[in-house]
Amino acid sequence: MADSFGPVHHPGGSGAPDGMAGAGRVPGTGTDDPPPRGEPIRVLVVDDHALFRRGLDIVLEQEEDITVVGEAGDGAEAVEKAADLLPDIVLMDVRMPKRGGIEACTSIKEVAPSAKIIMLTISDEEADLYDAIKAGATGYLLKEISTDEVSTAIRAVADGQSQISPSMAAKLLTEFKSMIQRTDDRRLVPAPRLTDREIEVLKLVATGMNNRDIAKQLFISENTVKNHVRNILEKLQLHSRMEAVVYAMREKILEIR
Repeated sequence: MADSFGPVHHPGGSGAPDGMAGAGRVPGTGTDDPPPRGEPIRVLVVDDHALFRRGLDIVLEQEEDITVVGEAGDGAEAVEKAADLLPDIVLMDVRMPKRGGIEACTSIKEVAPSAKIIMLTISDEEADLYDAIKAGATGYLLKEISTDEVSTAIRAVADGQSQISPSMAAKLLTEFKSMIQRTDDRRLVPAPRLTDREIEVLKLVATGMNNRDIAKQLFISENTVKNHVRNILEKLQLHSRMEAVVYAMREKILEIR
C-alpha cells in the first residue's frame, strides 16, 4: 500500500487521512516478550474524528494478522472500551474532547494492563511526547506516516518493540538533556552498575535504534540484544527501555552529546 495519513490541522488538535506523503522508517525500541501469534492482533482505534477512524479501519482490515475490535471518539470512551474489549493495541490520538489521550493512557493501563498504547497524532510537541511516555505509551507516531508504517508499527509494538517517529526521537533526547540540567544540583543515590556492553546497548537505544540495528552495529545477535536490555531493566527496576534511557542519563550513567 502506498497510502499515507497526512496531517490536517483543525480545532481540537486531531487529524484526518489526507494526501500521499511518505515517511521515513520508524525506529523502534523495546523488550517486552511478544504475545502468541496464533490469533490476529486486536486493535482499538481512538480518535475524535469518525472519518479518520474509518480510514484506519479500512487500512487495518486489509491486514490478515490485525483486526479492529472497536472504536472510541474520546479518552473517556476509550477507557470504557479498553476495559470491556481488552485489546492488544490501543491506537489513540493525543488531543481529544472530554478526555485527552495522554490522560486516558494512564487509566487504560489500569483497566487493561496488557494493552499497549500507540499515540498516532499530528502533535509534534516535545511535552506531549514526554508526557505520553510517562503515562505508559509504547509508541508515538505522527499522522504523516504512511499506512504501511501504521500496520508495521502495530506489529512491532505487539512484539515488544516501542515505536517513535524519527523526528520525535531527536526531540525526546532534547527533553532528556533538559531534564538532566534541571536535576544537576540534586543529590543522587548510587545507581546499579551496568556492564560496558549494557552501556553500549543503552546508548544505541537512546539514538532510536531497534534491536536489529543494534545487533548489526555491535556484531551480536538480536536475541543477545534483547537479553542485554532485559538485564538492564532488571538492574534498574524499570519497565521500558525509554524509562531506562531517562534514568541512565539522569544518573549520569549515560551521556549523549
